Amino acid sequence: MFTGLITGVGTVRAVQPIGQGRDARFVIETPADAGWHAGEIKLGASIACSGCCLTVVEFGPGWFAVEVSAETLAFTTLGAWAPGSLVNLEGSLRLGDELGGHIVSGHVDGVAEVLSATPENASVRWKFRLPDALAPFVAQKGSIAINGVSLTVNEVEGTVFGVNIIAHTAAHTNFATLRPGERVNIEIDMLARYVARQLAFQHA
Repeated sequence: MFTGLITGVGTVRAVQPIGQGRDARFVIETPADAGWHAGEIKLGASIACSGCCLTVVEFGPGWFAVEVSAETLAFTTLGAWAPGSLVNLEGSLRLGDELGGHIVSGHVDGVAEVLSATPENASVRWKFRLPDALAPFVAQKGSIAINGVSLTVNEVEGTVFGVNIIAHTAAHTNFATLRPGERVNIEIDMLARYVARQLAFQHA
């Protein structure tokens, strides 16, 4: 489990096809200035990488490696990662840690398209287009994780929703380099997912 509070931005160092070229191994450089070092990363540890919970399979000073299945590559933004891609990083939540964002599972529900980024006072209003299947789960003032970042939804109209990003969040996540037309990983609020499941049974 995670909180959606990013603790550093890593960089993809290498992408290696595995599993007859269908799967992939990513080597990710960790940020030296955010406390990410080999002593904090262990084999089998879970790390949220731009919102996708991945398992450490190898590590060394200043880097760790993860392996990703074809399923994950097809249904997240990871299939487009290349050397130099910036990755939001968050280590798994420990008992007793402060829950400052919202409960994030690291299971990406889908991919949204970045529509626009408009300055609004001291922040920037970002708008995204959701897949039709995810739109019913996003509500105004509800929580959402975008590339692993815990955010509050400010507006929803059909499949389009907006959030505001303050300067601190932009500077400490890969929102700093995000542009309209790109795609982002989306995880809907876990509560919305279970409420919808329960209602589906009630009306069956």
